[in-house]
Amino acid sequence: MTDSTPDTAPHASRRTFAIISHPDAGKTTLTEKLLLNGGAIHLAGEVKARGAARRARSDWMKIEQQRGISVTSSVMTFAREFEGLGHITFNLLDTPGHEDFSEDTYRTLTAVDSAIMVIDAAKGIEPQTRKLFEVCRMRNVPIITFVNKVDREGRPVYEILDEVADALALDVSPQSWPVGMGGIFEGILDLASGRISRPEGDSREFLGKVDYEPVPAEFAEEIELGQMGYPEFDLEAYRAGDLTPVFFGSALKNFGVAELIEAIARIAPPPRPQPSEQGTIDPGNKEVTGFIFKVQANMDPMHRDRIAFMRLVSGTFKRGMKLTPSALGKPIAVHSPILFFAQDREIADEAQPGDIIGIPNHGTLRVGDTLSETNKVRFTGLPNFAPEILRRVQLKDPTKTKQLRKALDDLSEEGVIQVFYPEIGSQWIVGVVGQLQLDVLISRLEAEYKVGAMLEPAPFDTARWVKGSDKAVADFAEFNSANLAKDRDGDPVFLARSAWDVSYQQERNPDLTFSATKER
Repeated sequence: MTDSTPDTAPHASRRTFAIISHPDAGKTTLTEKLLLNGGAIHLAGEVKARGAARRARSDWMKIEQQRGISVTSSVMTFAREFEGLGHITFNLLDTPGHEDFSEDTYRTLTAVDSAIMVIDAAKGIEPQTRKLFEVCRMRNVPIITFVNKVDREGRPVYEILDEVADALALDVSPQSWPVGMGGIFEGILDLASGRISRPEGDSREFLGKVDYEPVPAEFAEEIELGQMGYPEFDLEAYRAGDLTPVFFGSALKNFGVAELIEAIARIAPPPRPQPSEQGTIDPGNKEVTGFIFKVQANMDPMHRDRIAFMRLVSGTFKRGMKLTPSALGKPIAVHSPILFFAQDREIADEAQPGDIIGIPNHGTLRVGDTLSETNKVRFTGLPNFAPEILRRVQLKDPTKTKQLRKALDDLSEEGVIQVFYPEIGSQWIVGVVGQLQLDVLISRLEAEYKVGAMLEPAPFDTARWVKGSDKAVADFAEFNSANLAKDRDGDPVFLARSAWDVSYQQERNPDLTFSATKER
């Protein structure tokens, strides 16, 4: 496997990547083992442990703990030395493991330079996995594929590889090979070195031999397929998004993971240029710039905190420096920037391009904001998507209207929901991509805001942002007020009863655009 091109710039040592998967593929366990191999934790189980002095658990929300799923993105930073590369800093972004939160996953992918796709060897490529692949392709994010749980599954390796190639529409290049998969499983062969790794606690000799070379004849043909039947790894093809290197292993048994983290260090791209209205911004630019891709309220319920997650794009950030948020127009001093170790936090005195820092604030910073020294840059590519489910919110206690408004604004800013305020009628409407988001909404209203609420069917099927001249929008509103609402920014939204309704209004109003996305 080819090493990445040497670079002496400080940001060249950063690897900012996301872990994405369908539910139950082993993403949380793999996250733990990456932290373990990276020296960030010292005991297996710390990611999931409760009450530990130093917790690396990424699933902090009550509903996540109850259901054993991830419904929000988490950030974890750790570092390790590598021979020939030196000190590498990893910024790991753990994404939701459910298709209902694809919008949150999309925003997270705007902040990373590569991704690891985790696939369950038994389940293969599921529909939601294909959706995640599509999101990666939309963002042109290079993918490393990790096929997990191979010690439990007997499917032919080539069948799994063909599934991956078909789902991604990419070439696949296996970098390791499960020896004896489908028969007597013996371990994972690293195709580059010829070394075989075994599950933790497995002290068996390899087919009666301590020396693993040469590989026994009964596996020679199988391994030759891995070396000859698929293209060799090509660094440029991988970084261009045309090829995915594939690693096999078991996160639970902690084998195949060391090879994976070595690959991230050596081939995953360092910080890449980011798109903006002013053209691409290179990480080597001296001006400090970054963008907010996530806002999270109440990570610490005791303090009602609100953290904006900023991906640093260029320049060397130093604690206390003044940056101007694009939505505010005046500079703010960033006195307490945070580096994250799941729930653990450390004050960041300095950060380089590729780093993710948390900025405590009280509503000043929003998703999509650009922060810069000169306020001349606007990063692009963080949209809202039209919701697929609309519901009316009904308070159990009508006296808590103010608390509900605050909660809905907070949660819509995070991307948990979208909220629409109808021009006619007093019941607010929430929009989501998937049903599970509604469960999260009700759970968090109760747990974090002490607001009891119910959801009722809304007479609308979808929403579209209405764009056009002030006069065209005003004329449209005059005849369609019963179907109009404002989003939390005050922008007009057409609430449609069907896709036909959208098409009909578009034909009748050619001067208007009914958009399914809105740039944040």
